[in-house]
Amino acid sequence: MKKIVLGVLLLGITLFANKINIAVAANVSYAINDLITEFNKTNPNTKVHVTLGSSGKLTAQIKNGAPYNLFMAANMKYPNALFSENIAITKPIIYAQGSLAILSAKKLNFSKGINLAVDNSIEKIAIANPKTAPYGKAALEAMKNAKIYENIVKKLVYAESISQTVTYTLTATDIGFIAKSSLYSPKMSMYKKGINWIEVEERLYTPINQGIVILKNAKDNKEVEAFYNFILSKNAKKIFKEFGYLVP
Repeated sequence: MKKIVLGVLLLGITLFANKINIAVAANVSYAINDLITEFNKTNPNTKVHVTLGSSGKLTAQIKNGAPYNLFMAANMKYPNALFSENIAITKPIIYAQGSLAILSAKKLNFSKGINLAVDNSIEKIAIANPKTAPYGKAALEAMKNAKIYENIVKKLVYAESISQTVTYTLTATDIGFIAKSSLYSPKMSMYKKGINWIEVEERLYTPINQGIVILKNAKDNKEVEAFYNFILSKNAKKIFKEFGYLVP
């Protein structure tokens, strides 16, 4: 009986040890399943549990003790802050660069580029909350640099995250400023470049350098270290490219 109990206990410890919790910026939601599938080819016993959200909200959760082992942020601001406060134990490294696109469920004349937002026919524009979502901040910067912000500020509808921005864009607004990566989801294949979406000119906003860190509760955790190294590997970079990211 003791042997059976001990065996169950050891099994429980093993299962627990092989589970890692990662906090992931919402824009990576479209690529994360492919990344985990590729990772599990060489690490089949590691269960990766993902929590998605805006980088600002995830950072707040981490500071308040959320049991995440690793953080994949949508820009470098938040992992840098965690590293400076000794909450992250690795210096932030860029794992991918995100880019912006303008999307509509309707067929529109995208030859105007970002200036399409000024048209009277565009009454509502979805954007991620620039206070917590780096893609929202980048979208706001692009609007201001294109000198259209004052003309469209009253049209803006704010979403909690970049993934929610896509939902708003397709259901409640005329256009939306979204992560280009979301367009590479199979569910988005019906939307065509030049008809339903266009890239935002990169000169209009600061490149979105997305950073990764290991958090202090994962010190000496080999499974977390393995996933961290994988995200920085050639195999992971290939997947990021397939989802519309630039990679360093």
